[in-house]
Amino acid sequence: MSDQAPARPNPPTSEQPTVTLDARRVRAARRHRAGRQPDDAPTVVLDVRQIPGAPQIPGPRRSRGRRLLPRPSWALVAMVVVVLGGLLVVEAYTNAAFVPDNRVTPGSQREVPSSVVGGGPIVNVGAEGRTQSHRLPPRTVALTFDDGPDPRWTPEVLRVLDKYQVKGTFFVVGSQVVRNPEVTRRLVAEGHELGVHTFTHPDLAALPEWRRELEYAQTQLAIASTTGVRPSLLRFPYSSRADAYTDRDWPMLRQAGELGYLTVVNDVDSRDWELPPVEEMIANATPDGTAGIVALWHDSGGDRSSTVAALDRYIPPMLERGYRFTTVSEGLNQTFAAAGVSGPVGGHTAASLDERLRGHVLVGAVRVADGMFGVLGVFFVLVGVLTVGRSLLLFVLATRHARRRRRRDWSWGPPVTEPVSVIVPAYNEREGIAAAVRSLACGDHPGGIEVVVVDDGSTDGTADIVAALGLPNVRVVRKPNGGKPSALNTGVALARHDLIVMVDGDTIFEPESVRRLVQPFADPRVGVVAGNVKVGNRRGLIAKWQHIEYVIGFNLDRRLYETLRCMPTVPGAIGAFRRQALEQVGGMTDDTLAEDTDVTIAVGRAGWHIVYEESARAWTEAPTTIGQLWKQRYRWSYGTMQAMWKHRRSVIESGPSGRFGRRCLSFLTLFGVLLPLAAPVIDLLAIYGLIFLDRSDTVVAWLVMLALQFVTAVLAFRLDREKLGVLWVLPLQQFVYRQVMYLVLLQAVGTALTGGRLGWQKLRRTGNLQVAGRGATG
Repeated sequence: MSDQAPARPNPPTSEQPTVTLDARRVRAARRHRAGRQPDDAPTVVLDVRQIPGAPQIPGPRRSRGRRLLPRPSWALVAMVVVVLGGLLVVEAYTNAAFVPDNRVTPGSQREVPSSVVGGGPIVNVGAEGRTQSHRLPPRTVALTFDDGPDPRWTPEVLRVLDKYQVKGTFFVVGSQVVRNPEVTRRLVAEGHELGVHTFTHPDLAALPEWRRELEYAQTQLAIASTTGVRPSLLRFPYSSRADAYTDRDWPMLRQAGELGYLTVVNDVDSRDWELPPVEEMIANATPDGTAGIVALWHDSGGDRSSTVAALDRYIPPMLERGYRFTTVSEGLNQTFAAAGVSGPVGGHTAASLDERLRGHVLVGAVRVADGMFGVLGVFFVLVGVLTVGRSLLLFVLATRHARRRRRRDWSWGPPVTEPVSVIVPAYNEREGIAAAVRSLACGDHPGGIEVVVVDDGSTDGTADIVAALGLPNVRVVRKPNGGKPSALNTGVALARHDLIVMVDGDTIFEPESVRRLVQPFADPRVGVVAGNVKVGNRRGLIAKWQHIEYVIGFNLDRRLYETLRCMPTVPGAIGAFRRQALEQVGGMTDDTLAEDTDVTIAVGRAGWHIVYEESARAWTEAPTTIGQLWKQRYRWSYGTMQAMWKHRRSVIESGPSGRFGRRCLSFLTLFGVLLPLAAPVIDLLAIYGLIFLDRSDTVVAWLVMLALQFVTAVLAFRLDREKLGVLWVLPLQQFVYRQVMYLVLLQAVGTALTGGRLGWQKLRRTGNLQVAGRGATG
């Protein structure tokens, strides 16, 4: 694809004739060429409006309703990145991994009141630091369950409790509540008690006060949104018995009391988190004597089948011993009733409307983050499958293509010595047009080369520069600005020969390039030939990345596409056509911004073979800034999508059109749209994994993907006979260049989906190309 200037917004008039490929009109234009100049005549400059008797030839059919979109908004990009990053942080936060609950950290107990260390499992730190410690009445058991709710095991626990008409107290994790709302609602509906066990199960002692309060508040909001109630019980993660409180825990106890919570630990621990035998769990949870107890169990955090089995065997003998089962709050109220005093009530209170609304927002954010992470997971698998599949296809088919071409007995057929017309559409190409035209005019093709430079309304003296060269086989055609398709059609109509090479005005050919480019026409089935485009300005980092992309993403792919007979694009920088093939598809149109892709697909659908000649090389100037690169690739991406949409019906057609369309559009969709769109997921999840997941596993996975791309790059560079030294920038390319290409493609997809039309954006040229050992040219 090239960077020819756009047609001006106003439609062509009778004073702005352009040319299309109509046989009668082409013959008329040829009859009125100025003097029917021979190929070796001096440079001729003519204006299509001044050819005597030349017919007014309409240009390519114009698309209606072209409207320009705003320039890419970095603010919008930044907003997307911030939102995506925020959702990933939410996902990481709500998926924080934790170790089993019982983790005793030894420490000093000098600041902890003796009434707490020697008291019961329920602690209430009231106003002005007044501390109360409470136990349950004798022969009372409060079954407490931590880390749920769990969609698999909480219902199993409830089944056992319901079997014996027992109510439990469930200290829930807020993130689990968000993900299992139905189970949470069932707990409340069946009369069980809820308590707060934080939102992400962190080690609270290591957190600042504001973060601890946030953990409690978020859990309350999740419960309020799901059930409409607000619990008053709190259990710290990794807590144990009351006699295990240390000075490290005391600030948390005071803060919890100030926030209105009753802090609950346990008297006995089944230690089911260690997965001991069922008999051992029962023994651990069985009290000595007749004391009332708070027993610790778990309904989440792993396989709880042993817990369920132990509960089923634990409850009956405790009932036989005269124990009654109750919730923590109900047992505490019984303690105060027996003593004839008032105390903290506990239990549930109705959540306020404000709490429920804020809870809905929190739950929505977590669910969106979960959904987005699920989508990223799907894209990750998609990228992996497409990347591996593409790599295998490239290794098998591209290497087969290369081996076939390198066989001694292989050839296209008898040498092609027919004369060639080279069409150069030019709009404000003063920086590089002289070097480009010289490289074309001095080619070594034995049949002779005619160069037709079509100046498409340039305002910088492009035509004058070419005319001043005085080259005998060069003609300059001036025409009003009508766009690149119009300029190409004009050149084709005025060209003398039937083998036509199309070249961008900023491209430099090697002496043998034209000769090599037309050799495939020895096969009468070949209608179009793609050449090998090289980046001529490789000094900057951005240009180096494009050099890698051209070798891997364009030239290696063309070997694959030729083998499968589904090549979608012959580059505007170097492509050759049979006049017959062009006439059959109606020439160039401006239906899309990727006229080269459009015409290539059209020729393929017409049944012509489209091949790649890697030995015909052309050197082009790549953009050197992110802004210029964005403009170019945005147009390429959007134009390609336009071409795909234009030729979409080919997938349901029969014959050559259907065969070509199904293969071509399928590969473009998979490897030209879906894979580039999804590829950054690899890097995004790599960053996520380095911060929130196991770093060694993340690094290994990312390096495997990078190694696969590196091997593909080495293959491409070897086949293209390029030096491997530049591949040192490949890892950085994955984190920077690929992200830019992703955003460009994303914007192009947005443009396509909204029905917008993109204006042509001409790139700034310097004419500074480094051509294969020749030094600077231009």
